[in-house]
Amino acid sequence: MPIEKRWVVKPQGDPATVGMLSTELAISPVLANLLVQRGIDTVEKANKFFKPDLSDLHDPFLMKDMDRAVERVEQAVARNEKIMIYGDYDVDGCTAVALVYKFLRQIGHKNLTFYIPDRYTEGYGISVRGIDVAARKGVSLVIALDCGIKATEKVLYAKTKGVDFIICDHHLPAEEIPQAVAVLDPKRVDCSYPFDELSGCGVGFKLVQAYAQKNGIPFSQILDLLDLLVVSIASDIVPLSDENRILAHFGLLNLNRRPSKGLLSIIKICGLDKHQITIDDIVFKIGPRINAAGRMPMDENDENASPSGGHAAVELLIEGNESEAAKFGEVIDTYNRERKTEDRSVTQDAHDFIEQNPEMKERKSIVIYNPNWMKGIVGIVASRLIETYYRPTVVLTMSNGFVTGSARSVAGFDLYQAVESCSDLLENFGGHMYAAGLTMKPERVEEFMRRFNAYVEEHIDPEMLKPQVDVDSELLFSDITPDFRRDLNRFQPFGPGNTSPVFATHSVSNQGDAKLVGLEREHLKMDLIQRQKPNTRIPAIAFQQPTHYEWVRSGRAIDVCYQIVENHYRGMVTTQLRVKDIKPVR
Repeated sequence: MPIEKRWVVKPQGDPATVGMLSTELAISPVLANLLVQRGIDTVEKANKFFKPDLSDLHDPFLMKDMDRAVERVEQAVARNEKIMIYGDYDVDGCTAVALVYKFLRQIGHKNLTFYIPDRYTEGYGISVRGIDVAARKGVSLVIALDCGIKATEKVLYAKTKGVDFIICDHHLPAEEIPQAVAVLDPKRVDCSYPFDELSGCGVGFKLVQAYAQKNGIPFSQILDLLDLLVVSIASDIVPLSDENRILAHFGLLNLNRRPSKGLLSIIKICGLDKHQITIDDIVFKIGPRINAAGRMPMDENDENASPSGGHAAVELLIEGNESEAAKFGEVIDTYNRERKTEDRSVTQDAHDFIEQNPEMKERKSIVIYNPNWMKGIVGIVASRLIETYYRPTVVLTMSNGFVTGSARSVAGFDLYQAVESCSDLLENFGGHMYAAGLTMKPERVEEFMRRFNAYVEEHIDPEMLKPQVDVDSELLFSDITPDFRRDLNRFQPFGPGNTSPVFATHSVSNQGDAKLVGLEREHLKMDLIQRQKPNTRIPAIAFQQPTHYEWVRSGRAIDVCYQIVENHYRGMVTTQLRVKDIKPVR
């Protein structure tokens, strides 16, 4: 049985402010209320929100160390030094590497290489192996992207090899900042940059913007790089506010009008070339394919290159020939199919184990371990288990003689503190409130399970174990007019900090044509009408919600909360409700 969800209606905006915005902007009061809920309470703020402008981007030289970073890159370009672009193996890292690599190539610097560490043999961040490869290849400058803020010892080691570092990161720094030539990170305590929620690729773009600005390169010449940046912004789930909203807006324009050859190949493989690509399309279709590549192990027989799947992803993203990009795209798609097969298999294993051990289902957290599971997908599996059991979850496996894993949390519970409470059992760990990674010796797994479960038991509020749906406001179906839909579209792109609004409508019903669809009949498809307004029939889809099928099909009343989306099918665009939850009216 699915877990019952709580609906929580958000505080509504000040009526006077809502009324003023509704009148001045000529929009529905419901949409004016959405603006106020987002902190947009003046016409000036609303106009900036609805019309993102590149001129509102912050000066990149406001970022600490930016002048030093640009000066060092200028020096390397002038002397034709060999530069290595180094990045993490996820979407953010791969897009960042591709963006900076393409820019340097574009300004005529050909003495370039790039490096993506292998998830399995090197792990996250800057590795000794990567530095050794750089030194062996004659690299004198490494630009590290989406990693490096805590690589104090590695940067010192690189200096002994004659290799300089510029670090472009967006993760929280430790007390000690690495002694690199420049460390660009808006989260540095001593950095006064006005916006600290850039993605790793975003920090890389600010370096490119600064270099272009200082060297008289028009912004129009770096505009085409924004398709890579929006893929990073969407996939890394950074807030879609301030600079990120502007960059994502123009990145989506690029992605839809003139994507780079590598991204075009993925777009075609996903079947997205026939309609307007959204942030959701990146999150659920484009991003996972790039991410899947980084989950694949490298060829350990090659001592000089970094032929991991992440390496292949960057090759795809920097490829300028359409037919070659199509070949790389197929390789990436193969990785994704392999990842999905492994993901389904391990998730089923985990479900089976939990169902066969009733005592696990009684606990307020789940810690599950199998040494045979693939390291690269345990985070995905943890997220899948939360969808079913909704409690803090840790999934562990074995890698290189250590037990390693990923943890995921539920709304409101600080997972990082729970993991940190067991820090004496761990070799290393890192993360934030809702996600963490950890490593320990095999003999400590049992004690970790006991202590983690005990910590959650003691500290979690039982209400947190009940999924919450945040509802922006209530709505009548008759309010969903063509003008309403057009104005709602102006709120895009949606994402953290500007989530797709969730509306609730009460006492609606289906007239008997509801059906279960999908390979396993797991989705509920239906047309809904509001009983007071029988002429307002709207198609709806409830993914992974077959439970109330009989009730809905019988025509009995239900309350629904949903997002309003556009459905693209065979060239036709229609309005559809994406149902988040259904409550039978009894």
